[in-house]
Amino acid sequence: MTINCNGKLISLERPKIMGILNVTPDSFFDGGKYKDEASVLNQVDKMLNEGATFIDVGAYSSRPGAKEVDEDTELKRITPIVSLIINKFPDVILSIDTFRSNVAKACIENGAAIVNDISAGLHDDNMLSTVAKLNVPYIMMHMRGTPKNMQQQTDYKDILKEVLFYFSERLSAAKALGVKDIIIDPGFGFAKNLEQNFELLKQMEVMSIMEHPLLAGISRKSMIYKTLDVTADQALNGTTALHMACLQKGAKILRVHDVKEAVECTKLYEQLNA
Repeated sequence: MTINCNGKLISLERPKIMGILNVTPDSFFDGGKYKDEASVLNQVDKMLNEGATFIDVGAYSSRPGAKEVDEDTELKRITPIVSLIINKFPDVILSIDTFRSNVAKACIENGAAIVNDISAGLHDDNMLSTVAKLNVPYIMMHMRGTPKNMQQQTDYKDILKEVLFYFSERLSAAKALGVKDIIIDPGFGFAKNLEQNFELLKQMEVMSIMEHPLLAGISRKSMIYKTLDVTADQALNGTTALHMACLQKGAKILRVHDVKEAVECTKLYEQLNA
């Protein structure tokens, strides 16, 4: 189980950590924190030193109810950051969190290696063909609607069955166009209420029938802090607890805000299963 990132074969047999870098003013946890070059580079350096294999850069907040950002604004936010990071850390493996094919293309051409699309190609008709032409790994996520309206679209009869059907359809569409290395993300917190998030997590190992690596993105999300009656700032302990559950359920990549703690979690998981 490997993915090709700018000519580097990355094995996902052992779990890997993807560190989150939001360059948006309004992300739910770290919005506005990385506004200048020094803060961006310091955070990337910190995450790499703590053991992140990938850095996921996003310039469009996908938190529930987030305001829409036009393509030009997203491009102006993200492309200078990609160039800045690649120039400072030429060996870094950058993932680009976008649902727009033009943004994905510009960032890959500037040295990024992975496209992470919350819409699985449904919000941009050119995304799948663009990813195929770029020949890069593609993370597709389950979501209904848009970040602005997704929390009004949680009427599932059988959430696991519906998520599996969604991925079978999107995988078929991607492969038909020639997309090769595909990772699937159940989309915790996206068009799912608290109970549905936990129901999906409880059964996540069933998603291995898709025969694609699983990415889990639960870091400091509301399913944790609402259950514990704390804030996102206070949700690290809960995040780590559910990271262990994700690993036990088959996650190969954890997308996280706190790299050090996630790396420690994976080490303990591997020792437990040695």
